[in-house]
Amino acid sequence: MTTTTSLADYRRKKVSRSAQIRARLPYPVIDSDLHTTEFQPLLDDYVDKFGGAKAVDKFRAFVGKGYAFGKYDWYGLSPEERNHYRSVRPAWWSIPSKNTIDYATVSLPQLLHERLQDNGTDYAVLYPNIATFAVLVRDDDLRQPLIRAINTYHADVYRPYADRLTPVAAIPLHNPQEGIEELEHAVKVLKLKTALIPGGLKRPIEAVAERYPGRHHPDVAQYATYLDFFGIDSPHDYDPFWAKVIELKVPLTTHTGAMGWSARSSTSNYMFNHIGHFAAASHAFAKSIFLGGVTRRFPGLRFGFLEGGAGWGAQLYADLVGHWEKRGRPQVQNYDPKALDRDLLLKLYREHGQDLFAGGNPDDETLLKAALGGVLGAFSKDEAAETIDEFPGITSIEDIRDRFVPNFYFGSEADDPTVAHAFNTRVNPLGARLNAFWASDFGHWDVPDGTEVLAETWSLVERGAITEDEFRDIVFANPYRFYTEADPDFFRGTAIDGAGAKAKVAP
Repeated sequence: MTTTTSLADYRRKKVSRSAQIRARLPYPVIDSDLHTTEFQPLLDDYVDKFGGAKAVDKFRAFVGKGYAFGKYDWYGLSPEERNHYRSVRPAWWSIPSKNTIDYATVSLPQLLHERLQDNGTDYAVLYPNIATFAVLVRDDDLRQPLIRAINTYHADVYRPYADRLTPVAAIPLHNPQEGIEELEHAVKVLKLKTALIPGGLKRPIEAVAERYPGRHHPDVAQYATYLDFFGIDSPHDYDPFWAKVIELKVPLTTHTGAMGWSARSSTSNYMFNHIGHFAAASHAFAKSIFLGGVTRRFPGLRFGFLEGGAGWGAQLYADLVGHWEKRGRPQVQNYDPKALDRDLLLKLYREHGQDLFAGGNPDDETLLKAALGGVLGAFSKDEAAETIDEFPGITSIEDIRDRFVPNFYFGSEADDPTVAHAFNTRVNPLGARLNAFWASDFGHWDVPDGTEVLAETWSLVERGAITEDEFRDIVFANPYRFYTEADPDFFRGTAIDGAGAKAKVAP
């Protein structure tokens, strides 16, 4: 929008396609991922309140670098220096600006509340931009006051609009206790209802840090890292945190991306780094949670993975089934080197391998040693009994379904056709329907016009990619179930209170 116009003039031009579609639906529409922008001067006041002037200065520097990946600010380097330091190209021009009304809408709570239904939406869960990054901040002196500040800020500014809007609480997980303390404060004090956690964290490899300490190699630490996904191989036991989540009835989501990871670290091309990165990060997190037995120990946990679509979820579900069918505890015995019939192997080599014996006719011991070499030799070590079962607690593919399908929800953007994979019962093992839910991403660059988001998803019905019933599941039934399975009272007192009962969606 290039000319100045009032909101009333804007609305008089047309009733949006999305609002027209919503008017025909007998159920409300829930947006599980709407991005908002903070009012910086006010947010600075909150940061100062919880962290003081030093935290404000650190926060401004953090924002000023454009959330740079690693130590080096991409914009502060020449092209040659970017390549030299392998400084990752960050996001740029990521907020719509030509549509000024939309820009203001995601910045002003009152305006967002007033305009939400222009987008065909009845209720929205908000993902403030700073919140999605704050959980990844490594500096304890900045992260902890920043998290407390942004949670308090968003609880305060959106409280008057709680009938249609609720912001997520940003919950850090650098250690379980930190997460527990912030979750309790967010839920019990701030009355926030849902939470955003990181899907993974970069941690330093201690052996490298010990070998190259302090001043001798100051740049090593930022590269000598590994990714902790909280389920397997973590330095911490996160079960106390998962238990607290169940106790407080919190539906958990993650919005962590993989930009800056090794395969997405172009120094020049943002699109190379961006395409597929949310799916990649969520894939790793979900796989770790499942294989780490978290959903087995805590069947009531609900995880929502945002912006990655449903295609990766369908692939992961099928891969878990396919891999278990070949390498589950019973089946992996097929590959135990001790199961090899060495007498038969020797006989077959004698009968069919004469053309391989270039050095003459080896004796049995030499021939057997050669036959057991190569690829098999690399995998012929005895495995400890406790390492053989890499699918703990899984005895059937039904176990995989029951610990994957109910617990995981897949946030699909308005124009994302991969949402159809969630409902492909002919392909998904055991005819499963995965829980895809609507995540419009309004407020970011892939939504140049917020009034088109519901219409974009409805276009998948018009194209035959999904059915009208599946559309209902995406925009209402699945998000409603996600939130109310964790907390049956999630929508109490809101504009859609009682909608589940009316539409026969059981919590």
